[in-house]
Amino acid sequence: MRRTDPEGHGPVRYGPPLPDDGLPVLPEIAAVLAAAAGRAESEPVGGGTALLEAACGYWGRRGLPTEPEQAVAGPGAPALLLGLTFALGGDVLVPRPCAAWWAPYARLLGRPVFHVATPAECGGVPDPYALLETVRRVRDEGGDPRLLVLSVADDPTATVAPPEVLHETVEAAAGEGLYLVSDETWRDTVHAPHDTVLVSPAEMLPEQVTVVTDLAGAHLPPGWPAAVARFPAHHAGNGLHARVLDVLTALGARVAGPVALAAGYALAEPEPLTARIGAAVHLHARVAAAAHAAAVGAGALSRPPQAGRHLYVDLGPLRAGLSSHGVGDAQDLEDFLAARLGMPAPGGHRFGDDLAALRVRLSTGALLAGTDEERAECIGSPTPLELPHVQRALIHMKSVFDDLRDDAQRWESPR
Repeated sequence: MRRTDPEGHGPVRYGPPLPDDGLPVLPEIAAVLAAAAGRAESEPVGGGTALLEAACGYWGRRGLPTEPEQAVAGPGAPALLLGLTFALGGDVLVPRPCAAWWAPYARLLGRPVFHVATPAECGGVPDPYALLETVRRVRDEGGDPRLLVLSVADDPTATVAPPEVLHETVEAAAGEGLYLVSDETWRDTVHAPHDTVLVSPAEMLPEQVTVVTDLAGAHLPPGWPAAVARFPAHHAGNGLHARVLDVLTALGARVAGPVALAAGYALAEPEPLTARIGAAVHLHARVAAAAHAAAVGAGALSRPPQAGRHLYVDLGPLRAGLSSHGVGDAQDLEDFLAARLGMPAPGGHRFGDDLAALRVRLSTGALLAGTDEERAECIGSPTPLELPHVQRALIHMKSVFDDLRDDAQRWESPR
């Protein structure tokens, strides 16, 4: 990500992609795609029968019974969110920070986007009292808030919202008549699934929630774009479902035929895939914990990562040292850390956070980078943090953070 000019400080076209897993493609799913390479026919808009039935099975195993007429597939979650935003109309509410791709689609449609502070416990969902105050203020100013986008397993903060916090937020949203889109891209990447309770808003408010899942979260490589959406049953979701299909049709937003077959295979969750997902989650949990320890050990602030392949770090306590390097805001920090770490370090402003705040999202996949053989070794190793290329990357990260801590201590005013 190159430095942007002052007027375009962090424009959309430099927005960060979803965190990569840094691993080779699973051979079994690569074989499915390869076998489908000769498929000439197009996948229907919204997804074919086999793909939608696989999606229904996926949600059913997670306590969300679904019929094919409630489901839609698209070439990535952004296309689905664009369709939903257009179909619902009105102003959009999102937590601060939020996934980098949420707000641009509303702005593309000319819809105002309002960021709402998150609770102390987690990111991904607005604080219920802050949500009520924001809705009141927007309406007092003549706005029309209709849609709240949230995420229980969050990008960028890598936290999982506790059910009681989520329940309060959902209740507040329902009381204000808001429709909810729940981005559940990262729900299958929870680091400690037996110790972490993850509840979908669709379980709490079934008639006012659409669930969106981008398969790049856990099931497919990011370069194979596919996502699925689950609408409320019966009359509550029928009209919205139809309007979203209209948008996808107008955009020609279809899942590529070979990718659709790979997505159907992935959503059916055969044993090779579930084993790979489990191993990858365990690997990234360990790497994220090591990266988190390096950051907080140097004095930075970060909630312990609970899901995904990333962590969100606040380097505000090290501002004095960073200032000596010319770092004054999140864009400066992005440029500085990307150069020092040798990996993408998108600033918090990419996620709707304050430009002045010194926050970044760091991805664990970049710490696994190496040859194909080295990356494959990561997934099967009982001690991945001791592999030479991973160990070098973590040592380098720790040294960068430690240097910043030392710089900050040197520049702090004596007491």
